Amino acid sequence: MDKLIMQGGQPLSGTIPISGAKNAALPLMTASLLTSEPLILRHVPHLADITTLAEVLGEHGAELSLHGHGEGGETGRVLSITTPRITNAVAPYELVRKMRASILVLGPLLARHGEAKVSLPGGCAIGTRPVDLHLKALEQLGATITLEGGYIHARADNGLRGAHIRFPAISVGATENLLMAASLAEGETILENAAREPEIADLAACLNAMGADIRGAGSETITVSGTTRLRGADHRVIPDRIETGTYALAAAATGGDVTLTGTRPELIDSLTELMQQAGVAVTVEKDSMRVCRDPDRPMEGVDMMTQPYPGFPTDLQAQFMACMATAQGAAMISETIFENRFMHVPELMRMGANINLHGGTALVRGVKQLTGAPVMATDLRASVSLVIAGLIAKGETEINRVYHLDRGYERIEDKLSACGASIRRERV
Repeated sequence: MDKLIMQGGQPLSGTIPISGAKNAALPLMTASLLTSEPLILRHVPHLADITTLAEVLGEHGAELSLHGHGEGGETGRVLSITTPRITNAVAPYELVRKMRASILVLGPLLARHGEAKVSLPGGCAIGTRPVDLHLKALEQLGATITLEGGYIHARADNGLRGAHIRFPAISVGATENLLMAASLAEGETILENAAREPEIADLAACLNAMGADIRGAGSETITVSGTTRLRGADHRVIPDRIETGTYALAAAATGGDVTLTGTRPELIDSLTELMQQAGVAVTVEKDSMRVCRDPDRPMEGVDMMTQPYPGFPTDLQAQFMACMATAQGAAMISETIFENRFMHVPELMRMGANINLHGGTALVRGVKQLTGAPVMATDLRASVSLVIAGLIAKGETEINRVYHLDRGYERIEDKLSACGASIRRERV
């Protein structure tokens, strides 16, 4: 098990290339199960979650090959996935327990193979994320679903049929599963109250390139006209908006000057607006953004509430809190997506942060200085909030259980070190 050792107090300065989006790459990988032809994905990040899902797909008969880096060296790997036939409908517990996104094989397996047996998922302990929205919607497409021995067993002996589905709550995963399943269903499917995240639109763009007929992705109503067969495609994964926001907040927190390249700044408008309110200078270009703050002028505390896209992403809440820990004044941070996503708070408080919790709200009163301390990561985004705290803390910070970081941040030590951070990895 690895740990990170950091010496804080140095403003970040330089350029950070943004990797492909993990949350886009994972559903795109599962879309490969819908066709017997090769699906080529470019700009795929090198992450533990990508490796885990590759193993899951291999269980179903997928053949995967990497072609090294794409053009320019820093643009991610090229992944080719071909599934000539589904050889096994079971997604086993020992793999699915590692990552909740494994549930996304359910829709494709059911649509193409007529059967799927998928372990109930595991993943980060950041609150209840039930799969009932996936299951009830698939039943509306004609699937028969039973839960037995910790597995979801779904069958569609006569194929799936289009339906008018309204999700009772917004769910990114359920929207993705239903998009893929409906692409091979008979007739038209209408999804209402669908998730609007950019990763949904990216998946729909890839499916359309494979021969699907999907309209309205990125809005709350999506229409899918099913087809009998999908083909292969060549698709580039969108830049990671959460990684972009994370490094933007790291630059702001340290009083640095960092340019983020190969990104889409418009995908984090909700964060950019708050950073500007806090006194951070943000300059946006077509595919890059520069984040700059005078280190002698503290940020102002600003309030934030997480919301489904295009609102402020829950995946940036912990990083924003670390940034506000040394802001001037106070910031009220409200978490409305997950009920247990404040597990980073005790660790930030160990470093001197002044945070009071009340239900789904955290009141952060800015302090002049954080102090380095041994801390422990509890989930992916909590772990990177501790990295931001370590960047601004006085003295040494030791972050344990950083395997969480490897699930979602590609080469984080290299990217931060290139901008002047003192950060190294040690094997425990």
